[in-house]
Amino acid sequence: MAGMMPATTTQGSIMLKSMLVAEYMSRRLVTFSPDMSVSEAIRVLLENQISGGPVVDETGRVVGVFSESDCLKGALEASYHGTEIGSVKEYMSVDLQTVEGSDSILDVAEIFLADHRRRLPVLDSGKLIGQISRRDLLRAMDDFGRRHTL
Repeated sequence: MAGMMPATTTQGSIMLKSMLVAEYMSRRLVTFSPDMSVSEAIRVLLENQISGGPVVDETGRVVGVFSESDCLKGALEASYHGTEIGSVKEYMSVDLQTVEGSDSILDVAEIFLADHRRRLPVLDSGKLIGQISRRDLLRAMDDFGRRHTL
């Protein structure tokens, strides 16, 4: 029948849907404070070999996400204006999108593709418990592919 998906694809989608963010998210978080200088944040990114991470305030609440792109914006702006590079809060993304550990990796993959995100903070009752990245999703899909046919 035209337009019908084979049963294995439907079963695969259902099985992928049952894989949860909590199973693949990174719990070893590198976070930034809003008042940290961009120069210091660059060192943190390089030392930890990461491309970005959540920005948390003094109470532990996620207030933004800081990335390599934000570093570049800060450096270019400082060069253009002949000023010191600013703080993380001046360049971080505050358009926060978060997920929960109980969310499906398939749903998160859709968010990554639709919104061009590379990483998302994972919250539990508003508390930061991890971060999920595109690479984490690839790991989940690889695990699934080793056990099933995608």
